[in-house]
Amino acid sequence: MTRVLAYTSPARGHLFPVTPILDELHDRGHDVAVRTLSSQVELMRERGLDAEPIDAAIEEIEHDDYLARTPLGAQKRAMRVLCGRAELDAADLRRAIDEVRPDLLLVDTNAWGAMAAAEAWGRPWASWCPYPLPLRSRDVPPFGPGFPPARGAAGRIRDAALRPVVFGSLERLIRPSMNELRRRIGVPPLSSAADLFLAPPLVLYMTAEPFEYPRSDWPGNVRMIGACDWDPPADPPAWLGDVDEPIVLVTTSSEFQDDGRLVRSALEGLAAEPLHVVATLPSNDPAAFDPPANARVLRFAPHGPILERAACAITHGGMGATQKALARSVPVCVIPFGRDQLEVARRVEVARAGARLPASRLNPARLRDAVKEAIECRGGARRVAEGYRSAGGAVAGADALEELGAPRGVPQVSVNRIP
Repeated sequence: MTRVLAYTSPARGHLFPVTPILDELHDRGHDVAVRTLSSQVELMRERGLDAEPIDAAIEEIEHDDYLARTPLGAQKRAMRVLCGRAELDAADLRRAIDEVRPDLLLVDTNAWGAMAAAEAWGRPWASWCPYPLPLRSRDVPPFGPGFPPARGAAGRIRDAALRPVVFGSLERLIRPSMNELRRRIGVPPLSSAADLFLAPPLVLYMTAEPFEYPRSDWPGNVRMIGACDWDPPADPPAWLGDVDEPIVLVTTSSEFQDDGRLVRSALEGLAAEPLHVVATLPSNDPAAFDPPANARVLRFAPHGPILERAACAITHGGMGATQKALARSVPVCVIPFGRDQLEVARRVEVARAGARLPASRLNPARLRDAVKEAIECRGGARRVAEGYRSAGGAVAGADALEELGAPRGVPQVSVNRIP
């Protein structure tokens, strides 16, 4: 039996994708501990995991990128948040290591200080990434703005010219702060921001082609395992059986992003359509909305049973919500507001798995047209779902972790755990 310690950033969108892997390790007989946001500790304990909260001060550093006026400004604000959390999560992981005494670490790729602490630890460790990896490649556009893939010489010239501009501003923000922290921890400085993702011996990348762009220069430590889709156990809502129309599920960010106008546009734009709109707002107040007769607005509803009935999902471009729909062959209409969402939206469009509508052009009429366009893309969504399944999911992730540092041949055991 191997003692595994998983450490997450304070986001359900990072905890939930890794949960199936932790479950798989637990079912194989490994002893699994997790440090995560305080609101989810009891949920993880119910799954048989040794769960404790991360430092409360980390959760208090909240994203404020919705206040930015430009996509680049939003990225800079997001990077400052991650750098600020890094100062705390490095020490927090070291405390967890002292308490748990693990054989293997699994660290959220958004916990930059914890990743440096894992590197300094000197024993087997890995990270997981549930959003598009921001790595340079000769085969894909510079990460961030959501450029379409290059076509011909003109596109390649565009990419070559813009890579230093796009990456340079973020490098200047990240490297000084992170290198000072890394100096104190005792690990080599970053020569580029990409080193954050190249340092782990193994990166479990939670996507797969054809959603991710094919590239010929993937680093050797990156293992694509497909979308690890998971929701907290919940019964289907009682009202679901009374809905006769095709469903459109609208999801918003689990970390506040001021994306409530997406819900308002969906409620108004689809009010006269033969559809039933279900909107979930984990970071907004449902009482602030006045849904029409063919819609309901909720803080939470289990997405899985709803997506089984869905004709389309409208998302803000969060990787978790988008891949959750695509994993069920449900096409998506993506309205990106910032962060990695511009990249997610473009991948949806390129994979022909849905429609993309820039947030700057969002209004009820345009959203209605984009939803109709997305509904016709079920074939592309089905191809993406097949790619995810072929990548192996949680089983492939657990296999890779065992290859990295766990003893082979651990016997399978039967564990009484909530499914």
